[in-house]
Amino acid sequence: MRMQRRQFNVAQRLVVVFGLGAVLYLVGGWATSLDSFSGWVGYAPLRQGSAAYGTTTFIGGFHPWVRFIIWLVLIAVWVGLSLTLLRSPPLADTSDESS
Repeated sequence: MRMQRRQFNVAQRLVVVFGLGAVLYLVGGWATSLDSFSGWVGYAPLRQGSAAYGTTTFIGGFHPWVRFIIWLVLIAVWVGLSLTLLRSPPLADTSDESS
């Protein structure tokens, strides 16, 4: 006995693609914020305005190019899975065996 794969219609596949995009967006936001310092700490910062002059060093979290690579990989995964989900189903053989 052979099981047939369930076929989803286009609307169902679009919902899955958008849901997958939302999940990957949340995962990307979480992954790029790992090891970063953010939030209110209850005191004034010791440095004042040095970020405006570009004299600050990189503090906390991943380096910007690593975050860029993370987002690039997640976008590539989303595009690949979306193309797989939204591609047209293969045409069934409709050849007439009696001829």
